[in-house]
Amino acid sequence: MNRISNRIGSIAPSATMAVSAKAQQMREAGHDVISFGPGEPDFPTPDHIVAAAAKACGDVGNHRYTATPGLADLREAVADATNANSGVDISPSQVLVTNGGKHAVFAACATLLDPGDEVIVPAPYWVSYPWTIELAGGVGVPVLADQTTGFQVTIDQLDRVVTERTKALIFVSPSNPTGAVYSPEMVRELADWASERGIWVIADEIYEHFVYDGAEFSSIAASMEDRWVIVNGVAKAYAMPGWRVGWMVGPPDVIKAASGFQSHSTSNVCNIAQHAALAALTGPQQSVTQFREAFDRRRRTLYKALSSIAGMDCIIPQGAFYAFPNCSGLLGRSLGGRTVSNTIELATAILEEIKVAIVPGEAFGAPGFVRFSYALSDHDLARGARRLADFLG
Repeated sequence: MNRISNRIGSIAPSATMAVSAKAQQMREAGHDVISFGPGEPDFPTPDHIVAAAAKACGDVGNHRYTATPGLADLREAVADATNANSGVDISPSQVLVTNGGKHAVFAACATLLDPGDEVIVPAPYWVSYPWTIELAGGVGVPVLADQTTGFQVTIDQLDRVVTERTKALIFVSPSNPTGAVYSPEMVRELADWASERGIWVIADEIYEHFVYDGAEFSSIAASMEDRWVIVNGVAKAYAMPGWRVGWMVGPPDVIKAASGFQSHSTSNVCNIAQHAALAALTGPQQSVTQFREAFDRRRRTLYKALSSIAGMDCIIPQGAFYAFPNCSGLLGRSLGGRTVSNTIELATAILEEIKVAIVPGEAFGAPGFVRFSYALSDHDLARGARRLADFLG
């Protein structure tokens, strides 16, 4: 009998977290590492949010368990924000507060999927989607969208993979890892396609506030009547990745079932962090605009730098805070005394030789590509770009 279950033993650690851990280990060893790896805003959490958390610490009520679905005021704030930003019409009872956006994705899959149910996953995809689907008993069906379509999956591609076992479609726009943003027209087409077939859509809207160059965030849920779930959180827009507050929004029966699941797994989310999230959603929003402006500046700087490197083919991202260049032109080259044959080896060579951390495309279902996060300081971004140009030039 195995010591570790096959279900858990088969899971590979998150590639983005692995890159972050490796970079941190090298820093602790005294190396000057510049990391383009994690999708973690480098800004401090805004002061009014931290102050709300500090105040909540003094309230003895927050030292106790609270309702599993979340604090009533926070659920109302999430409902208001979702109605305003996503264009849907929900009540607070349709909100489940979760331990971060990743937990919301897991709760959605666990609630919707039965063993053998298929979930279409447009690739390049966020590293955790396939594992989350598998843990829930589902079967991920990747559909690769490349640069020719701006990393956007087409209806024809979906038609080729849909089967009678298809239960859901994962949809994320703006996209991690590519920065792609679907047009409102394409979003409506995808919504119609799913609705006509009775397919659920799990819409990851965590990057809704970060769009550039006239691109427009459009929620697929707004074009569907019932079979949709939105997952979101405060990590990206409010520079709160460590606070671990997300949410799942959907039909009442789905949220009721997901709440029951959460009651037996994590109970309620940390009350202090929930009060911080409430302050984020209901307080001043200037910081969100400031973060978007900073990411836009960094986006243009990074795109220019990557486009100047022979062997890298990069399209400018329209959203989120990632660039996803095709690095096939660098493969087969000798770098640092070794010949790199894939982007895993390329990322390893870059980290070990010039102390710059990136994430290989294999982690996102897209070999030949690498992901750069530009959620790092302007100073470090410029230094990292110079190192890359010198090493790969």
